[in-house]
Amino acid sequence: MTFTLPDLPYAYDALAPYMSAETLEFHHDKHHLAYVDKGNELLRGTGLEGKSLEEIVVASFKDPKQAGLFNQAGQHWNHIHFWNWMKPKGGGTKLPSGLEKAITESFGSFADFKGQFSQAGMTQFGSGWCWLVMDAQGKLSVMKTPNGENPLAHGKTALLGCDVWEHSYYIDYRNARAKYLDAFVDSLVNWDYVAQLFEKGPLSIAA
Repeated sequence: MTFTLPDLPYAYDALAPYMSAETLEFHHDKHHLAYVDKGNELLRGTGLEGKSLEEIVVASFKDPKQAGLFNQAGQHWNHIHFWNWMKPKGGGTKLPSGLEKAITESFGSFADFKGQFSQAGMTQFGSGWCWLVMDAQGKLSVMKTPNGENPLAHGKTALLGCDVWEHSYYIDYRNARAKYLDAFVDSLVNWDYVAQLFEKGPLSIAA
């Protein structure tokens, strides 16, 4: 396969004031595009060209010689979903019923989930991501990963992820990562998309 940059599913200014048009223009048009271009360059000659993006992520993570490819492919996969994990007038505590039940059963309450998710984002030192994930048995939990790592690389299914690299929030929030994480959960998350991933159940990706 060849990596391609997807269009944003909304206008650049659609997530304002919680995420500005300037942030989206830099983040999507420059950072995500760079992952696509560099990933295509590093993919050539690896023998993985015919694989799906998910298969490339898993295979390159397991091969130390392909660490460079993993960084680009992982971030490409992360961002494809990141744009869809947000929507105008998103966020809040009104979730599709099946997802809401699973979160309550797993964390005790939505507030407890948000607390764990935000804490994961706050305690990820430097660049990385915080995640709501599902394991192979369907159990939900929160995790964090450095840099471009994602749950796929660790055999888990990502249901929701928040990018805590500085380029995702510095223009709008400067160094106030906590405010960014609050805005993400309270005002940006596309819970319908999270529910779609939840309903599909655990992913099984061949290396």
